[in-house]
Amino acid sequence: MNQPTASPTLDTLFKRILARQPDALALVDPINKQRVTGTAPKRLTYAQADRVISSLAAHFIESGLPANSVIAVQLPNTIEFALTVLAAHRAGLVVAVLPLLWRQAELTMALNRTAARAIVTSSKVDGIVYADLAMNAAAEAFSIRHVCGFGADLPEGMASLDMAILRESTTTRAVIQDGRKAALISFDLTSDGFRPVPRAHLSLIAGGLAVSLESDVPQGSTMLSAFSPMSFAGLATSLVVCLLSGGTLVLHHPFDEQVLEQEINAHACDTLIAPAQLALRLDELGLAARLPSLRNVIGLWRAPEQVMSSACWSAEAATLTDVYLFGEVGLFGARRTAEDGSPAPIKPGPHGAPRELPGSSIAGEILLTPRGTLGLRGPMVAVSAYAPPQPQGGDSLMAQAPRDYVDTDYAARLDRATGAICITAPPSGVVAVGGYRFLSQDLAEWGRRLGQGALLTALPDRLSGHRLAGRASDNARAREALAELGLNPLMVEAFRDRANAL
Repeated sequence: MNQPTASPTLDTLFKRILARQPDALALVDPINKQRVTGTAPKRLTYAQADRVISSLAAHFIESGLPANSVIAVQLPNTIEFALTVLAAHRAGLVVAVLPLLWRQAELTMALNRTAARAIVTSSKVDGIVYADLAMNAAAEAFSIRHVCGFGADLPEGMASLDMAILRESTTTRAVIQDGRKAALISFDLTSDGFRPVPRAHLSLIAGGLAVSLESDVPQGSTMLSAFSPMSFAGLATSLVVCLLSGGTLVLHHPFDEQVLEQEINAHACDTLIAPAQLALRLDELGLAARLPSLRNVIGLWRAPEQVMSSACWSAEAATLTDVYLFGEVGLFGARRTAEDGSPAPIKPGPHGAPRELPGSSIAGEILLTPRGTLGLRGPMVAVSAYAPPQPQGGDSLMAQAPRDYVDTDYAARLDRATGAICITAPPSGVVAVGGYRFLSQDLAEWGRRLGQGALLTALPDRLSGHRLAGRASDNARAREALAELGLNPLMVEAFRDRANAL
């Protein structure tokens, strides 16, 4: 039977590059991977990556995972993440990405809310045994039927994906490659609570195109990603942008500044994808002299209200594109073209990609809501995931028209002089710590668990939004309380490392 022409998926994009340049370098591991996961770093061409993807897809199929079922993934920023995502799509599965710093309670909630059939993790990440976390969360999720991982010393009952790769099984399944099919589930935390956000391949590709075209990433680019991939923005700005450019993706597990510079120079990377505050700091330290190969820098802002007050970009050899992130709602980018390197003004209405090119394709639309907040609409925005609840009761028998945009809850206003949008404040009731969102009431609960007279607070942090801090004398008690609340060990260690004497 002839398959009708359909819009592309991520696997379609990968196979197009594979057909053109099978021997081109596709994926490169962080050079410090041995420290991060206990395994040696790897480099794969597109042909080598294709064989690994096929073997992993065969393993998922042979494990009894039906088409269109959900597979949860909790992995660091190494090539295993990209290979697992592409293998899941080749097997007709939907990927749910689980942030590394989540505690067991959040993992269990995500697995149950998505009815995930399988979970993929790494044996260890930064010395923390993630295999045990996955096994414990899977034991509390009724839908989980298969737990698998990368690395050595996996617990009993967890299948080894390293062994599956070595088997090179030829098992396949007929999967219709249609970009309208579900591809990704990411998770957002709003003042209304926890939200799974599903997206189709087209939405993922739309997000990648918006960034790729605005920043003018060249074809065949060698790009380094130093941003966690466990979100819509992380995946769209790294793997998707790489597949659109047909280039090489070099990975960096956040964050080691010395390792980052070594990787960029060793691979002559022309594009850097990183938190915007980190990019600006590299600019202050003399980016042009220390990283001479860079031509494009894509700076991701987890706190978009800080963009317009940020420092000017001074590096002449490389351009900076500010990418505004609004949780899992969506994103938009604006390349800095002013002579002084200041951020580009953001006007309401449809925005193209590239933004300043007349007649360019519409990447999305920015609007001000009646509440005085910023709203987004467009092909990458999953409106249904954020749909407000239907009002109860009322005299009207007519159903209200569905809203076609998502309210980001970021306070915003129009500048009367320029007509540009000014984002003034993040959503109320939500605090970002280390790039992860928490409800303010959860932080207050953690503080209460410390005992009378102790202190735990979230302080503004240049790189991570906020950081947890407390009195030095409270550190041991704080770590015990956070552990009792089920917080991920990496977050407990992060508290220890960042605690300040107040």
